[in-house]
Amino acid sequence: MSKKVKYYYDSENLAYRKIKPQKRKKFGYALLFLIASALFGFLCFVMFMNIPYFKTPKDKLQAREIENLKVKYSILNKKIESLEEVASDLENRDNNLYRTFFNYAPISTEKRRGIFDKNRYKELEGFNNSELVINTTKKVDGISKALAFQSKSLDEILKLARAKDKLLSAIPAIQPVKNEDLKRMASGFGYRTDPFTKARKMHEGMDFTASTGTPIYATGDGVVKSADNSLSGYGNHIEINHGFGYLTLYGHLSSYKVRPGQRVKRGDIIGLVGSTGRSQAPHLHYEVHKDGKVVNPINFYYGNISAAEYKVISKIANQENQSLD
Repeated sequence: MSKKVKYYYDSENLAYRKIKPQKRKKFGYALLFLIASALFGFLCFVMFMNIPYFKTPKDKLQAREIENLKVKYSILNKKIESLEEVASDLENRDNNLYRTFFNYAPISTEKRRGIFDKNRYKELEGFNNSELVINTTKKVDGISKALAFQSKSLDEILKLARAKDKLLSAIPAIQPVKNEDLKRMASGFGYRTDPFTKARKMHEGMDFTASTGTPIYATGDGVVKSADNSLSGYGNHIEINHGFGYLTLYGHLSSYKVRPGQRVKRGDIIGLVGSTGRSQAPHLHYEVHKDGKVVNPINFYYGNISAAEYKVISKIANQENQSLD
């Protein structure tokens, strides 16, 4: 079948002339058609890939495995957080108790946990859940390094302990009032409300509520420095010089069982609970001094209380309540 020939009328020459087809125009139409077809095909492909209905069984299985891994990582992270709390408690005791005893500088958290090279986790990058995996791995690495440091530190402390029996005997290491004699631990170390002025001020010891006449025990070996009422506000009080920079003070006593210059051993009865001086009710006000500075007595009861008892006392001691003196 022959191609149709199209004509147009030339009014100037009063004649019909053939219409010649324009090749450029045809090429443009063809190119436009191809571009439109390609774009339409690409859109169809994207829609096809994102429709859940078209996921293969393998895709669905992988999706379930990924969700299961997310749940397992979440459970693992909770366990890691519990381990971090235990490790943190060990570090606190090590820095503020054991290392303090032997005049050793505390180990910083950065040194214990470590600062790892950024490239250490390079191979874990580029995945859908890389952030979750990397964060968990960092926590595990941190705890591993902290436990390694803790083990090394305890080895050092053990060596010092074997060489310093006298120091260990001198360090205040028990509660000055037995648990069975306590009514309650009334107030801890830190800022507390003054019972008389109601103002917030520093409370430099711990208050133990007990009945008048309850025995008070020396918390470490030492020599009685004073047993009088010369310090304002403390009433009848006793000071024991333990040596090695340690001194303990026992305030508001009803009576003394020792005299100045007397040598005492840890656990000896040195006086009885009372309410003398600036006191609101019968109790013992107890302070620990190290190198002339007051320190928190809560770190010095390891000799006669369990870890569970320490945790309970620590929680009560940290509450901002009203002191008894």
